[in-house]
Amino acid sequence: MKKAVVVFLIAIVPVFGFSQSIFDKYEEMDNVGSVIVNKGMIDLFSKVGALSDDKEAQEFMEVAKGLQGVKVFITEDKKIAEDMSGTVRKYLKSSKLEELMRVKDKDVNVKFYIKNGNKKDHVEELLMFVSGMNNMDVDVNGRKFETVLVSLTGDIDLNRIGSITNKMDLPKELNKAGGK
Repeated sequence: MKKAVVVFLIAIVPVFGFSQSIFDKYEEMDNVGSVIVNKGMIDLFSKVGALSDDKEAQEFMEVAKGLQGVKVFITEDKKIAEDMSGTVRKYLKSSKLEELMRVKDKDVNVKFYIKNGNKKDHVEELLMFVSGMNNMDVDVNGRKFETVLVSLTGDIDLNRIGSITNKMDLPKELNKAGGK
């Protein structure tokens, strides 16, 4: 009986604490750039930033404290971009994410999705998917990106994000995420 309980616990623990994201497969692909920031790094960054006297840095650190993880995947490869698009569609069907907003400008599509949190104006996940960028004049180190996928997880206060994006050089559409 004891052995059966131990085997059961070993089988179920990964479901609760060590689950991987459906997007993790892109981390190892050659034609995909990725940035993965885990909770430990976010906490370290928050502690270092807390030492600053800059009000904007303090505000940014307050948002960062609630984050559990940040994942960014970028590709210029059309085939991988199509796979990312399909993976996002699949993820949206199986998750409790709802569309927050979408922006279309020429061939570029920007879509924001959220999973509501326990508090008003807080979300557990913010997913941004940008596609159709290959015809734009966005060139980073000689690469023209086609698709960008960004996932933020944790306790995210949309009002704080809106406040921060108002002060940064980010797309104006992101300000609407905070209701500004």
